[in-house]
Amino acid sequence: MAIRSFKDRRPRLLAPSRILRPPVRQVGGGREREELLEEARESIAKGSKSFALASRLFDRPTREKAWLLYAWCRRCDDIADGQEFGWRADDEELAEHRIQALRVLTRRALDGQPTADPAFDAFGQVALEARLTEQMADDVIAGFELDAEGWRPRTEGDLMRYCYHVAGAVGVMMAHVMGVPDDDETMLDRACDLGLAFQLANIARDISEDDAAGRCYLPVEWLVEADIPPGEHMKPNHREALVALVARLVDLSEQHEAAARIGAAQLPFRQRWAVLSAANIYLAIARKVRACGVKAWDHRVTVSLPAKIGAVLRAFSQALARPQEPAQWPRWTRGEILLAVRMEGPIAPIPMTPLPDEDS
Repeated sequence: MAIRSFKDRRPRLLAPSRILRPPVRQVGGGREREELLEEARESIAKGSKSFALASRLFDRPTREKAWLLYAWCRRCDDIADGQEFGWRADDEELAEHRIQALRVLTRRALDGQPTADPAFDAFGQVALEARLTEQMADDVIAGFELDAEGWRPRTEGDLMRYCYHVAGAVGVMMAHVMGVPDDDETMLDRACDLGLAFQLANIARDISEDDAAGRCYLPVEWLVEADIPPGEHMKPNHREALVALVARLVDLSEQHEAAARIGAAQLPFRQRWAVLSAANIYLAIARKVRACGVKAWDHRVTVSLPAKIGAVLRAFSQALARPQEPAQWPRWTRGEILLAVRMEGPIAPIPMTPLPDEDS
């Protein structure tokens, strides 16, 4: 009986090696682009009427890419919060797993692999079309991670880094969607400014809702300066002091919005019109909050449809004119924030407890 050699005893592959190939890259996870667009259009229609209105002013290629990007942002937000369009789910203990899921699905989408989720497949599609990178996506997901951890800012710098993650970084992505070159740092700075302005306006409007959800984005140092114990800013006896802090938020928002208008002036007309329309609508919300004073959080502040149409019409004339130089350029720049993000890493969460008295 012949003895089999060691070579003969080696395990055989189930398939010949010559037919084993890396997975085929499928942009959009293999879904048809039109299918992804329809899902994205429904997402923005449900998630943000203001952005949906402004986005229709874009030329078609820009509008479609903006919808695809929005669908990913909206889906990430819902997964991170354990909610669907505002309805909270009782699964906070799974926060870490949800954030990890965002990263895994986003990387798969960037690699051109199916994700079984249209919003992430849409991100894979727009990432290829608009040159979006994994670093850009990671910057945004870092903001969702902070929210999932129950984080709150200690300083104004912390606040601005958070706003960069959840909105400024999205503004940079939108600049790429609109065709801004990778090396045009000035335009990317202005796009970031617009995102920061929007997020500061959101924080001013949503203070009551955030408090009900156990969140607060007012820096602890601001609260201490105003003699408001952390966690008590919504109590009636602190309303006057809260109004002053919210005015401070709106002032910051206005500074970044004014800077963003300088960049918008360099965009093609339809893109410029859309950007200025969104800026008019969001800053109208912020200014309305400031004007309402102590009554600002008795109900959610909104802007009516006629007012939004008026904002769009004003934006048309603004898009034809040369923007005014900002009366005051923002204290916080994209470069400064990015330096802190890259050097210091994620913002560390701090306990949701009052700070000790200085005399203790």
